[in-house]
Amino acid sequence: MITFQKYVKAETLEEAYTLNQVKNNKIVGGMLWLRLGTPTYNTVIDISGLGLNLIEEDDEQYKIGAMVSLRELETNKSLNDYTDNAIQNALKDVIGVQFRNLATIGGSIWGRFGFSDVLTVFLALDTYVELYKGGIVSLAEFSKMKYDRDILLHIIVKKKPCKCVYDSVRIQRTDFPVLTCAASIIDDEYKIVIGARSGKALLYGDEKGMLSGGITTENAAAFAGELSKCVPTSTNNRGSAAYRSRLVNVLTERNLLKLGGLM
Repeated sequence: MITFQKYVKAETLEEAYTLNQVKNNKIVGGMLWLRLGTPTYNTVIDISGLGLNLIEEDDEQYKIGAMVSLRELETNKSLNDYTDNAIQNALKDVIGVQFRNLATIGGSIWGRFGFSDVLTVFLALDTYVELYKGGIVSLAEFSKMKYDRDILLHIIVKKKPCKCVYDSVRIQRTDFPVLTCAASIIDDEYKIVIGARSGKALLYGDEKGMLSGGITTENAAAFAGELSKCVPTSTNNRGSAAYRSRLVNVLTERNLLKLGGLM
């Protein structure tokens, strides 16, 4: 159970940022992952009153506030139309509806958790994060950055011609995934993302041009086989490294066939 000495609902981003510079203070969103441990903080900082709970859309992008719940993303028609329901497919088995009503995209992306369906699917899109002090950086770059004491404000998804698919393997519905896989083609560029390896999601492209002539059953199988040899996997209580490597092969091939309209 999380414990803390003081609760502050920040009135400005600058106040939240200043408070967050103290080592044993913590910004909290839905607090759903924090409460699973036993941390003790001096001050927890609530940013729910700072207007970060909106999904804004224009002709060029979606701008998603850090306090938007996973359930709001799951049920957003425009986002799901744009991603061929990949976002809904990625979120529908995350614990349960009650959980997704409270969990925020900001917490999920900031955490860069190894088991994160959220990070996996958004890495497959043309996604950026907006940080209070750090400005706008690509999600691919952000996922590799060390944790610091900045504040994540928005997740930005650029509207480019896109097709995206998502799949995962779970021991049972609402469990943590054994492996996650998202695949997309954006402006003729292929992206394959593998998460829950067990380790945070990694983004791969078609550097060898194996898919450059369009997806066929043959090159999808060949690409998946090559990728399964490259993705580092490890063993935990949900699956062995060897099993996960096999799943990399199966899910990658399946998602590529879906992208190519062959499944």
